Amino acid sequence: MQIQVKIDQMGPSTAEAAARTHRVLVDRPVEKGGEDRGMMGGEYLLTGLGGCFMSNLLAAIRAREADIGNVHLEVNGTLAAAPSRFSAIEVVVYAQAADRALLEKLVEMADRACISSNTLRQAVPLTFRIAQPA
Repeated sequence: MQIQVKIDQMGPSTAEAAARTHRVLVDRPVEKGGEDRGMMGGEYLLTGLGGCFMSNLLAAIRAREADIGNVHLEVNGTLAAAPSRFSAIEVVVYAQAADRALLEKLVEMADRACISSNTLRQAVPLTFRIAQPA
């Protein structure tokens, strides 16, 4: 199985990413030469990780009918240079939980089920190629 996202140029610094029926803009801030029409790619990487984890956490909470609500995440990426990258990422979970031990167990389960955290935790082959003209 594959998951595919297509990305098309929409302006001098703006691209549109499409997955299934969903579309989002990717851009740079004005101070970095962009038009600020969307989040930067690195912000989407953090968003993707947080969204993947949150989806799995909410599914685990629902499946157990756990008394856990008002779930909120902060995903913090520490930037390093040369080459520009995240040197560390931390996901902070905020929630109202009647049973903290259960919340801790469900956070661990959601982390193990999350495609994004499983991928980022390990190195993956990454290639760039130019497609042949149609």
